[in-house]
Amino acid sequence: MPEIPVRVPVIDSHHHFWEIDRFDYSWMPEGSPLATDYGPEELKPLMANAGVDYTVIVQAVSSPDEARWLLELAEDNEFIAGVVGWVDLTDPEVGHTLDELQQSKCFVGVRHIWESEEDPGWIVNSGAINGLKELARRDLAFDFLAKPANLPYIPQVMDQVPDLRAVVDHIAKPLIADHVVEPWLTDLRKVASINGVHCKVSGMITEADHQNWTVDDLRPYVHHVLGMFGSDRLMFGTDWPVCTLAGGYEQVVDTAREILGSLSPAAKADVFGGTAARFYRLDIQG
Repeated sequence: MPEIPVRVPVIDSHHHFWEIDRFDYSWMPEGSPLATDYGPEELKPLMANAGVDYTVIVQAVSSPDEARWLLELAEDNEFIAGVVGWVDLTDPEVGHTLDELQQSKCFVGVRHIWESEEDPGWIVNSGAINGLKELARRDLAFDFLAKPANLPYIPQVMDQVPDLRAVVDHIAKPLIADHVVEPWLTDLRKVASINGVHCKVSGMITEADHQNWTVDDLRPYVHHVLGMFGSDRLMFGTDWPVCTLAGGYEQVVDTAREILGSLSPAAKADVFGGTAARFYRLDIQG
């Protein structure tokens, strides 16, 4: 009898939850449509409609208290397979905070809002390298929230912390609305040449023209990262609810499926779940 193919769970590797009155979300512009509560009850029906099984929730506030709250949500919602929280990477005692957060099996990694730092080289100039070494020592993942100007510093980080398990969020936010490719392409290619560095196919429609973007605007950027990283180092994410500035949850999922539609079943399984599960060491059921 022919083998029945095993369905690989679909994982959204990047989204957020927030409650506006709980933490300081000052990065949101005043009057932004994002400035309302987004939580599990809002996301669950969207996931069901889009055929998404599990998610990784990522920090949106520079506070360990937010990480604690997200871990509580993960304990109460089985679809949340992992939490990427924030800790102060420049704190010599960061290990104590990590000790506490790692008591939850859902805590899988750390992110810093690097793109907002005034110094594009903050990651190497601030003392954060010692914190990244602590993450590597504990085999925790790190999300690089980088813009094109930050990319030249990632090889420097990886030279100093070669065992760091790292992923570049949102394909490093190229200027899609302006159809700009360089120097993003050259600098990201150098990053992709480093074994072990992964990339999230996420956050693209908010870098495109919010009102008038098309699938064809995104396609060349996705093909570039696919060629650089390969399906085994790419993972899909929606960046919900930030994506709602330019499109809905299901629209983001469908767009990625359309662009990557010519991939083999095995490669699709990687991008839409397998890579995230391996990278974040997620404990999920197939």
